[in-house]
Amino acid sequence: MTDTPAKATGKSAKSAKAAQRAAAAAELTLPEWLSARGDDELVTLLQLRPDLAVPLPSAMAVLAARTEQRASVLRATDELDTLDFAVIETLVVQGAADGRQAEPVPRTRLHELLGDRVAATAIDAAVDKLRERALVWGPDAGLRLTAAAQEALPWPLGSTTELPDALTEPEITAALGELTQQERGLLEKLATTGPRGRTRDAAPGTPDDRPVQRLLHRRLLNWIDEETVELPVSVGQVLRGEPVTDPHALTPPQPNQTKHAPADVNAAAAGEVGELLRHSAAVLEVLGQTPAPALRSGGLGVREIRRVAKQTGIDENRVGLLAEVLAAARLLDKGSPEPLPEPDSADDYWAPTTTADAWLAVVPPHRWAVLAHAWLELDRFPWMIGLRDANDKPLAALSAELRVVHAVRDRRAILGLLAEFPTGTALSAADLGRVLAWRQPRWRRHYRLEAVERTLAEAEALGLIARGAVTSAGRALLHGSPEDAESEMATALPEPVDHVLVQADLTVIAPGPLTPDLEDRVALVADVESAGAATVYRISETSVRRALDAGATAAELHNLFTTHSRTPVPQSLTYLIDDVARRHGRLRAGMAQSFVRSEDPTLLAEVLAAPVAGELALRAVAPTVAISQAPLGEVLERLRAAGFSPAGEDSSGAIVDLRARGARISARQQPKPNWRPNPPSTEQLQSLVAELRAGERAATARPGQAVRSDGSRTTTAATLNLLQLAARTRRPVHIGYVDASGIATQRVVEPLKVGSGQLDALDPVTGAIRHFTLHRIASVALVE
Repeated sequence: MTDTPAKATGKSAKSAKAAQRAAAAAELTLPEWLSARGDDELVTLLQLRPDLAVPLPSAMAVLAARTEQRASVLRATDELDTLDFAVIETLVVQGAADGRQAEPVPRTRLHELLGDRVAATAIDAAVDKLRERALVWGPDAGLRLTAAAQEALPWPLGSTTELPDALTEPEITAALGELTQQERGLLEKLATTGPRGRTRDAAPGTPDDRPVQRLLHRRLLNWIDEETVELPVSVGQVLRGEPVTDPHALTPPQPNQTKHAPADVNAAAAGEVGELLRHSAAVLEVLGQTPAPALRSGGLGVREIRRVAKQTGIDENRVGLLAEVLAAARLLDKGSPEPLPEPDSADDYWAPTTTADAWLAVVPPHRWAVLAHAWLELDRFPWMIGLRDANDKPLAALSAELRVVHAVRDRRAILGLLAEFPTGTALSAADLGRVLAWRQPRWRRHYRLEAVERTLAEAEALGLIARGAVTSAGRALLHGSPEDAESEMATALPEPVDHVLVQADLTVIAPGPLTPDLEDRVALVADVESAGAATVYRISETSVRRALDAGATAAELHNLFTTHSRTPVPQSLTYLIDDVARRHGRLRAGMAQSFVRSEDPTLLAEVLAAPVAGELALRAVAPTVAISQAPLGEVLERLRAAGFSPAGEDSSGAIVDLRARGARISARQQPKPNWRPNPPSTEQLQSLVAELRAGERAATARPGQAVRSDGSRTTTAATLNLLQLAARTRRPVHIGYVDASGIATQRVVEPLKVGSGQLDALDPVTGAIRHFTLHRIASVALVE
């Protein structure tokens, strides 16, 4: 059946119009396309590519040239996903990136080539995304690609557009397991140094038992020429522990989800937060009592990590993480603490800062929020502690080598992806890495399985995730709401209890977190024996003496347990307190530099007869008083070591608490990292676009009568006359202006008033009145 003449005529007319549109698209230049964009679209472009706005481009041609610069294009493609790169590769293959010889590609052609693997709406969204960044430009009838975009492809050209002929991940894993040590070593060398290698064994006729030939037969290497082989991308990813990406898959992978009740997730995180706060306080206490000498490189040595771990009972790896987080929160710092430790070879020490005391005094939810936020914004990878550097030396905690520019970005990307799923949804580290590698294939090496697993482990230790799912408090903190995060954590944490359970074996069980006041009083009279959801304290003669030394009386200790114990106070505890109190304080020490006194002359005579009297150079000045030149703290310590129970007193005779307060370093204001960009606001970008439009209008205006100022009196008068004429006749002028920074600009304005060394003019683009200093106007011309 043939078409009628009318139908044939209609088809030919449509074809002619399509040909005209295609021709118009082919003739369109990038500056013209940018000029045709709306102001909001240009603002979006500068938000997505802020490097284009520095310094301010004087015209669209300058902006267009910057959009095509290789460095700027590579930065702009960091956030593109696999589908976006598929569109770029397809445009490259179709010739849309060959400069002046480029063949514009209609959007419908992309639908034909990629539509069998992804929906048309997804292709359109990818094109719009690329066009927003000016990586793809032109109308739908003729899309063009910035030439440098081809260099940003994260895999060899053709990986997306050609049918895949590579081994799958299970096949690669199975094949690697069958290799000899020599063959695997060859592959690992290529995986770490570069995919291509030169070898004579690639030549035809080489014996099949050679390692390179066996790898070629197994398809673990690709043949390039007689002297070159190449490691397939997927094989290199498996060897490096990266998520295996499939450039041919244009839809994101669907991870396996595990569901948990949100209440269970928050409860599990609350238990971790309790341990986090207790361990953090323990680390601060140990480093306050004995500051750790800093290494010459500035870090915290392995020996000091082990010492802190031994004194606190915390795992060494966890001590390193806590040290990093405490330092990031400015609760731990390096410097010269007060009081200074014993003379040592170290110039600096790691010790708590003065803000640590205030942090220890606030409520647990706020303490957690400080630590969690510090970890989120930490530009370092604590999990790298102990790994080997290029010189095969272990990386130390708090050392400069742990600083990584992309640490914050990677950490937030991992947790942000997990937070996209409903509350209580857990994903495996492998699935997270695969999705992130699909979304950001140029950054896929950052999402190795080890990196994702260790980041999740740190997040779990900080209470941001539990059971593989983001907690309610963690979700609020990721969304930038610290107050909501504190509120969520306060809800998750168990309510403090105001009672304990005293056992007959002189142990005290706290069935939950104690109120701050009760916790301080119990910790003064008892030592922690085991910690967890329920903390077990043990009371001993030493701990009771410690409480009495701090100024507590026997009556106060009896009242403490009688009031707050839900179980009957055992008689053995009553006897212990009374017995220690009866002997405590019968001997008193003061300052002569120091003195020792006792109401019992026999007891003082016993002290003077003991060897400790010679060590302290004690001298009796009365039957009940002896003096010493040793410091009071040393007198008390040595007398107690000799088996006596002295109590310190002040000038009024009251017992004083002489326990060491711990060293402290003055807190310094945390400097802002200088590598983080400070993007301009929307208002600033709108003003910038307005300036760009004004410069573009001035560049395209046709100047008429012109006056160029050279500083002479005659030319200056001519400039004033021309500006006054334009103001009277309301004619626009084209002026060249040099601002205070020496930057020359061109613009078209409508003069309103000339006088007092200033020109007041209306900007026809923005409608705003602008003021120009007359002596900075380099040229003036009427606009025809």
